[in-house]
Amino acid sequence: MSLKRSHGSTRAASGGPEPGTKIGRQDLFDSLKKLVNREQPFTAVDIALSTGAGEAQVSKSLLGLTAEGYLEKVDVGQYRVASAFEEVTIAEFTKAFGRASKMDSTRQRDLAEITRLKQNNDIMRAKLLGAIADRDHYLNLLREHQIDPGQPPSASAASGAPGSNGA
Repeated sequence: MSLKRSHGSTRAASGGPEPGTKIGRQDLFDSLKKLVNREQPFTAVDIALSTGAGEAQVSKSLLGLTAEGYLEKVDVGQYRVASAFEEVTIAEFTKAFGRASKMDSTRQRDLAEITRLKQNNDIMRAKLLGAIADRDHYLNLLREHQIDPGQPPSASAASGAPGSNGA
């Protein structure tokens, strides 16, 4: 018998799960149920430690479950269990976990791109609301001093569209 085989057989005989093993659906379900009302976010490492599964498998599963709507991504690598998870049965979870496990790298990349675009949209919306607030503030100042701000420019005149020269 070779040294590798004897070393591997003693590890398997120790009784504990090996790091990198597949994540058990029931273990993951139970771990997430415990975290439903928790205020602080958790990471894939937290779940990996509680279930005995590998961190890479747990991380992939958490991304998939986020796409399924069972988890909310709080920050990079940090999640929170969605409040609707309280009513989820193990049968529903098993189906969703199966779909989440089949997520390929293209879908993950698309989901990351969608998240980035949503964040960019939120930033631009905040800037637009700030500009509108500034405009309203200055218009009110002009009106307080009884200065007529005039007509706002039309969209076609501002964009330089043909026929907007007033002729």
